[in-house]
Amino acid sequence: MNFFLFILIGFVAGFLGGKLVRGGGFGLVINLMVGIVGSLIGGWLFDVFGIGTGSSLIGSLITATVGAVVFLWILSFIKK
Repeated sequence: MNFFLFILIGFVAGFLGGKLVRGGGFGLVINLMVGIVGSLIGGWLFDVFGIGTGSSLIGSLITATVGAVVFLWILSFIKK
């Protein structure tokens, strides 16, 4: 069940990150990959800054979405 929840949060976070940064989603597979990488980056960033979101679904989604936005922002600089 945890793996399914991780995939679901990754997909939603990737979709939200795509909407916030680019204005649209990237498709199912890319949204999932962006969300999963975003989850890792967001978890690391929140740990570095000492921000605790707890283990709730909403906290995990916020962490993953912030990480996805940061990931897409970094990719936009690399792409240029």
